[in-house]
This record gives sequence, C-alpha cells and structure tokens, in this order.
Amino acid sequence: MQEKFNKGTFMSDEMLSCRTLYKANGFSEDDFKRPVIGICNSFTDIVPGHKNLREISQQVKYGIYRNGGTPVEFGCIAVCDGVCTTHSGSRYSLPSREIIADGIEIMARAHRLDGLVLVGSCDKTVPGMLMAAARLDIPCIFIAGGCMLGGPAFGAKLKSDSTCSEEAYGMYQAEKISHEDILNIMETSCPTIGSCQHMATANSMCCMAEAMGMSIPGSAAIPAVYNERTRAAFKTGEVIVDMVRNGLTSRDIITENAIKNAIMVLMATGGSTNCVIHTTAIAHEIGIDARSVMSWFEEYGNTVPLISRINPASHEYDCEDFFKAGGIPEVQKQLKSILYNDCMTVTGKTIGENAENYISMYEKNPNVITSLDKPFSKLAGLAIMHGNLAPDTAVAKPAAIAEEVRHFEGTAICFNGEDEANEAIGKRLIKPGHVVVVRYAGPKGAPGMPEMFKPMKLLYGQGLNKCTALITDGRFSGTNNGCFVGHISPEAASGGPIALIKDGDKIEIDVINKKIELKVSEEELERRRAEFHYESPKVDGYLKRYADQAKSADQGGILE
Repeated sequence: MQEKFNKGTFMSDEMLSCRTLYKANGFSEDDFKRPVIGICNSFTDIVPGHKNLREISQQVKYGIYRNGGTPVEFGCIAVCDGVCTTHSGSRYSLPSREIIADGIEIMARAHRLDGLVLVGSCDKTVPGMLMAAARLDIPCIFIAGGCMLGGPAFGAKLKSDSTCSEEAYGMYQAEKISHEDILNIMETSCPTIGSCQHMATANSMCCMAEAMGMSIPGSAAIPAVYNERTRAAFKTGEVIVDMVRNGLTSRDIITENAIKNAIMVLMATGGSTNCVIHTTAIAHEIGIDARSVMSWFEEYGNTVPLISRINPASHEYDCEDFFKAGGIPEVQKQLKSILYNDCMTVTGKTIGENAENYISMYEKNPNVITSLDKPFSKLAGLAIMHGNLAPDTAVAKPAAIAEEVRHFEGTAICFNGEDEANEAIGKRLIKPGHVVVVRYAGPKGAPGMPEMFKPMKLLYGQGLNKCTALITDGRFSGTNNGCFVGHISPEAASGGPIALIKDGDKIEIDVINKKIELKVSEEELERRRAEFHYESPKVDGYLKRYADQAKSADQGGILE
C-alpha cells in the first residue's frame, strides 16, 4: 500500500494558485485539508445505462462528504454499441475505450487527485475505467449504474430485452410477424433505464469489476431503478475516503490473482466474449502479457463449470434475477474452493471475507445460481478456440450455444464486412448448413472491431440459429446465441487465414473440444496466400490513428 493520506495534500505553498482557482468554484480553505476525491462520471442522455449516473454521482458526493472528503466531479465519453448499431458508428466503440482510459489518467494526474471514484456502465466505459485505475495506482473504486428491468414476454423469452427488436425484425423478414409487432416490442422491451438486461458486456464487466475487488460487495448487479443502487453509491463515497486514508491503491487490488478470480467468475456466469479482450487490456496495464491472460482463460475454461444461468444462457432469467439470487457474492461463495480468497478489495477486507459477510435480502434461487457439484453445464461460459483458422486463438461462448450446434460442420459463405452480411441475411440468402464468414471486421480491418450482434439476431429471428453458424475476426455482443466464434486472430487485415476462405469451403466448429478448422489443404492455402492482397480502408481522424496502432484481438486490441 502507498503511504497513508497526509492531511492537506493541497495545502503546501506550491499549491497556492491551485487553491485560488478552486475557490473561484466556491471551495473553501477547509476543503483542502481533506482528501480531494475525483468522481469520473460517464453520464450521457444518449445511453440508457448512463442516464441515472448524475443521481449516482450525487450520492457518491454525499458519501464522500459524510466521511470527511472533498468531491470534485468530471466527465468522460461513453459510446453504446446498441445505439450506434450502424457499421460506421460501431467502429468507434472499442477505440473509445482507449480514449476513456487516457482521459481519466490525464485528469487524475494533472490535478493530483488523492483518490478516484469511477461512475459508469456499459461495454467500453467500464474496461476503460478499470484500465485507468490499474495505470494510475491511486485509491480507486468503481460503482456501476445498474441493469435495466426486463420487458414483457416475447418469442421464447419470458422477459424481453433490448435486442428483441432485432430478433423481431428477423422474424418479420421471415414473414412470421407483422411490422406492427416490431413497433410494439420496440415500445415495451426496455421499460426502464439501465444497462441491457442480459449478461452481455456491460453487466459482465460490472460483475468482473466486483469480482476483482474494485466495487463494494453485491453492487454490480443491482438494477438501476432499485433503491439499493442509491445506497451502494453512497457507501462507495464513504469507502473511497477510507481507502485514501489507509493508502489502499488500485494495484493493491488489481493483481494477478485478482484477475484470475475475475476470469473464474466470468466462466462460471457465462459472461461476454468481449471480456476476453478487456481483461487482457486491463492486465497489460499492470505488466501482465497477453499470452499469460489467454492461458488463464484456457485453464479455467477447462476446469470451471457454468453455475449461473442468465440470458442469453437462459430464456427465463436476466440480471435482475441474478441480483436477487445473490449476485457476485453468491457466485464467490459457490466458487470458494477454487478462488484466491485472500485477494484484497476496496473494503480493506478480502474477497473471501466480503463474500462470507454479504447478506442478501432476497431468497436464493438455485435455478439462477447453483453449485459446483450441480452445474448447469460442465462446459465453462467461454471457450478459447484453436485451429488452422485461428492460429492465435478465437473466442466462443458455449453458455449461449445450444447443445445440438456445439459441433457444427458447414459450408462457407463469405462477406467482407458486417453490412454485406446483413444485406444477404435480409435477402434470405443464408440457408441451413451455411457458415457465415464476416471478415475485415477486426481492430485494423474495420477499423475499430465493431460489435456485430445484428447478424446473429437476424438469423435467430429467421429461425436459423440452430442450423447455421457465424465466424468473424470482429466482436459479438454478449447477448448473442447460436453457433458463433469471434475474435479470430490474426485478423483478415493482417493476412490471417480467415482472409483466405472462399465460398463453398468446408468449416468445422467444435466448441466442446475448442477447435475451429478450415477443411482446405495447406498447399491450397499457400497458393491463396500468395495471391492475397489487402488495401486498408480509407478513414481519417481517430480511426486512422487507431488502425495504425491497434494490436490484434488476442492482445486486447490495445494501442502500441
């Protein structure tokens, strides 16, 4: 731990001009005798997962004041994959993570903040904030905005969610429902603010933050509209002041074993495939190389079963149900025999102590969270794939793949980008037995590695999710189900084997044994490789810089 807070960090003569300018904002001399705590708030009117963050931030301020600190708030950007569903917009989502991390670093170091509360939600905001925390190594704590409540039943789902409108559009394309039905589900499937209802990237990353020890116990899965969310924010404000006084920093918490704990929880809960990229990027900030992180994903993918069943692994339960079933503390209790229980957390207590002491006001639900000896599936939630199509790995999500398509052999139909694939799906060109190949969708090729939940949702709506597959060097939403493999590395833009696939090629996907193979001879692949030619897309601004500097998905998509 760092040295305990020296009362009056801002009170030295060298900080005179700093205090002078603070006073222009209404601060008093007494405010600088206390720990000055930054609050990074990713509030935006655009994203429902961030809509309540002004209130959350205000509660954090109250908590900081209550415990003797001085809060100072600033903002950061927040991009939502769901809102920017067009290909051109979604390309900015993953690259925004680096801007978030860099911006927080700049604000915290430029203003010599004593501690930092990270108030956020959604796909890239949470990992960007955790990357910044790991990089800064000052007292930091994360508080999520909370999940959205589910809508009325739709299709096979007992609760509709934010992606049901895309599923409905697929049904409409297949002439199963009317256009009015689509409009109805659009109106009702997102009844409240909050991050999307499923165990997609937003909720998965909030859960991973708690599993690492960076959030107070039980806070990750509280729905946005529950009063527990408000109380958790207030408590978070109190805790950060204690962290500063005790010299408890982010690197005391984000350690190698803490990351391993987070991966085990991710495997047990069927978290998003995107978490592989983000975990690798967070680990990079504390000096852990990508190969080590991927080896842990492989190790725990072979040993940790699925003990939590939440949409998309279930058509019945969502993140509200996960919270009521005990959330992350209950999962940690069930994994106690395999976790590193002595890892430190923001509370100043260990993971094991927090889990043991956590009391839920709701009854446990074994249909949502079960035990290690009675898992829902012996397969972990995620699988790191290998084979001649993915020399540097790929990622699948067995928790969201029906048993009948966990081993799939089919015929390739290739598209150079998501827009081409969506157009073909809309024209009903995808048939049973097809393996849809979407390439040039990686960090360099898109550029930006956009999230492609739409093609899978359309296939689901058309009834093709159990008789087709989709593979890509791009990313998926954690909401997808069907047979799918993403993050194929090297990507097509780097000359990876996915660039060499031709229509009609045979492809085998074996999620159980974690293999993905192109059934083409090495001699033929060498011939195609010799003919391969790639021209980078013409982009400007930040995407151009990102494309020039981004590493591959298996290395976290970080910038060199």
